[in-house]
This record gives sequence, C-alpha cells and structure tokens, in this order.
Amino acid sequence: MDTKSLKIFQHLASNLHFAKTAEAFHVSASTLSRIVQRIEAEVGSDLFLRDNRTVVLTPAGKQFLMFAEQQLEQWHLLKLSLEQEQAQLSGVLHIYCSVTAAYSHLPPLLERFRQQHPLVEIMLTTGDAADAVDQVQQQSVDLAIAARPESLSRQFYFHPIAEIPMTMIAPTMACAVQQQLKQTDIPWQDIPIILPEHGPARKRFEHWFRRKNVGKPNIYATVSGHEAIVSMVALGCGVGVSPKVVVDNSPVQDRVISLTSADEIAPFELGICCLNQQKSAPIVTAFFDAIS
Repeated sequence: MDTKSLKIFQHLASNLHFAKTAEAFHVSASTLSRIVQRIEAEVGSDLFLRDNRTVVLTPAGKQFLMFAEQQLEQWHLLKLSLEQEQAQLSGVLHIYCSVTAAYSHLPPLLERFRQQHPLVEIMLTTGDAADAVDQVQQQSVDLAIAARPESLSRQFYFHPIAEIPMTMIAPTMACAVQQQLKQTDIPWQDIPIILPEHGPARKRFEHWFRRKNVGKPNIYATVSGHEAIVSMVALGCGVGVSPKVVVDNSPVQDRVISLTSADEIAPFELGICCLNQQKSAPIVTAFFDAIS
C-alpha cells in the first residue's frame, strides 16, 4: 500500500467528506471511491459506512486510521533522517602546518570537527612554519596553523589558539660552542648561530641580538623548519633559536639545553589563519565553529 493512498485515507477519515478529499488530492469522485475500495479489499474489511447523507468510520476503519497515521509518521521520520544525512557537510579541508604542530596542536583542533563532519576529508601538508601565511595567501591551502606576523594584512583572518614561548638552545655535547658559552663575557658575535630562513622566529632573534649591541651575528646556517634547527644544534654546529614546543617534542631534546640568557626573546601568538574571503566557505566556517 503506497503512502499516497494512506494520506488520502487519513484525510477522508478526518473530514468524512468524499468531495473535499477528492478536491484536496485533485482526483475525481470515482477515482477516490476506487482508491477506498482497493484499500478495503487489501484490509479485508469495510472502513466506512456511507449513505446519501453521512460517512462514518467503522471500528475497522478506526483501527486502520491508527495504522495509517503510524505508517505516515514513520515514513516522515525516515525521509527526514535521509535528508539530514544527505545534507551532511562533505568535501576536502586542506590544512598546512609544521611537523611539530601536526601532533602538538592539530589533533585536538580536529577532534571535534571530525566528530561533527565525518564526511569531510582532511588533506594535511606539513612544512616550514614560516611559510604558513604564504601558503594561505597563494590559496594552496584553506587554512594554516601559523605564527601571527608582526604586520598582518586585512585580507587574512587570524584565530589565536596559543602563546608560544621562544628559547635559545645550545648543544650539551663537548664542543667549541660549549667552550664559548662558558666564558664570563659570552662572545655572541663569534658564536655560530643557526637560524630559520625567514619568519617570526628569525625576526625575534634579530631584535634580541641588536639589543646586545655586539655587531653582526655569526650566522653558521639558515634552515627551513625549526625541527632542523634543533637537530643541528644537537650535533654541536652552533646555537639556535626555536619555539619551545618544537624543542620539547624533538627526538633529540635531551642533547640540547635552553640558555637562560634568551629569556628576553618575545613569545609569538599561534593561531589558525585563512583568507577573509575563504572564511565564509561552508567547510572553513564549520571548522572555526567546531574549535570556538
């Protein structure tokens, strides 16, 4: 028995007027009579008692009305459930972050989003944290975990998530760098320095070094990615500046030591960055809603 027949029966049972029901469903009186006769044949019992003046439900008709209402309600709930499932957000969310951020900050940010939107595919690209804003600007990704630049263009939206302290690290192994650091007056202008190629961490080091007023730094190497800085310092190549979270999560963290003299290096603000024009995209909007 189809749902349209059940709806027609429900309507007729509620108003007990064949002409009104026929008009409501755009069928002729004879067609409506045939529909009722077919239902009665399937049920095996008369559902209406009718004469030239009145139409009333039989006891069987009252029972069938309850059945029809239950079936129509179940059908409505099923359609609603299927519509909601079809309406679930789907697509791809492309995220950029450093290797360290991929396991220090990204998992808790994604957890709730993944629960709410399981059909969205997460595409993750890792690389130098200093390139995060550029990746967003070039629209290579939808959003990135990035350090807030000193000057951020209005084309970007930035959602802060943490304050990240910086640290100057030195090797624990016996080497020339260790001997230089043990001097009463540390010759900072002579100590080999390992720096990021660009980005907020490098700018903070440059500000810190200028305040020492000891000339130009002895830059031993510039590298892409803070993780590589920690590794090179652990090998005794020099001292380096790095976010503390990178050092804390490095597999060689026990081979480097933080220098107390670097306390003056300002922390930076870590956040989720995207283009303002992308913020209204459904998947990006859903991500920010999930982490708020």
